[in-house]
Amino acid sequence: MEFGIFMDFFSTPGLTQTEVFNNAFELADLAEETGLDSVWLGESHFNPNRSVLSAPLVVAGSIASRTKRLKVGMAVQVLPLISPLRIAEEAATVDQISEGRFEFGVGRSGNARAYEIMGIPYEESRERFQEALDIILEAWKGEPFSYEGKFNHIENATVSPSPYQKPHPVVRLASSGEDSFARVGRLGYPIFLSMRGMDVHDLQANLKEYHKAWKEAGHPGEGDISVRIPMYIGLSEEAATQEPKETIEAYFSRMRVFFDDEIGSDVERTASRRSRSQRLSSMTYEDILETKVIFGTPESVTDKLAQFKEILGLSAFTAELNPGGRLPKEAVNRSLRLLTKKVMPALK
Repeated sequence: MEFGIFMDFFSTPGLTQTEVFNNAFELADLAEETGLDSVWLGESHFNPNRSVLSAPLVVAGSIASRTKRLKVGMAVQVLPLISPLRIAEEAATVDQISEGRFEFGVGRSGNARAYEIMGIPYEESRERFQEALDIILEAWKGEPFSYEGKFNHIENATVSPSPYQKPHPVVRLASSGEDSFARVGRLGYPIFLSMRGMDVHDLQANLKEYHKAWKEAGHPGEGDISVRIPMYIGLSEEAATQEPKETIEAYFSRMRVFFDDEIGSDVERTASRRSRSQRLSSMTYEDILETKVIFGTPESVTDKLAQFKEILGLSAFTAELNPGGRLPKEAVNRSLRLLTKKVMPALK
């Protein structure tokens, strides 16, 4: 199983934006030093109180240039917000800089406000996403092509550079809605999941649809599943549950507000988000510990991860070490070291 960490470059109170960048790059350096497999980058727009990571492909190139072994992945690149030709160029450039250590996670995002500010109706996001992905995959062939879609009109374009990996980097699709699990499986793509709006029981049920659609479409193997889960590893069980309490409660409180703010005119989408918001509002800290996170000593975390691997059929695991942005740097670094030195060897 591959091990990674998720990086969102949180705007930590008391730190300048420059210090936030410096701390994040130091964490990437530590990930390289300690033998972690990968780092994954989020994408956040127009929310300076939350994150400074608005240009993840730029950051991916920077991490790739300062490391030699570490894989850099997008979690995820929001395809409908930027010209797909531009994304194809920049992503291929990162793949060249990293000499093939790049993985292209893509999605639509649930942040309708970013779409609104950029003048793009969120209702168009699904169609725009598919057009963008089709264009990027065609552009990466390095040959002249034209494309006539609903939102994109391209005449005789040749994108350069081509990716380092042939035919292109792994494309991993994010999924957060129940209807999209089967679609991703049917298309035969690796899937990237988060515990933000779902718990382990939701994931288990939805992944059955992914596996079913994968097999019915005739794809070989069992699929490729990567899950992002808040994790904290402490020196004792008490420390592992109490030290991250503030940061994880802040994280899920922010998620609840996010789901509330995104409730709008789309009836189906609104019902799903209202349900998730209500579930988060009623959750106790004990509920969070039971179903939404993996906190514990190296030994108990190893046991929980082994259970997750068996239940969900994981091929990759991505830890959110500081999802609320409230933990001190020293605690995050210690948790990473325990992950790579104590947990990873037991599950590799």
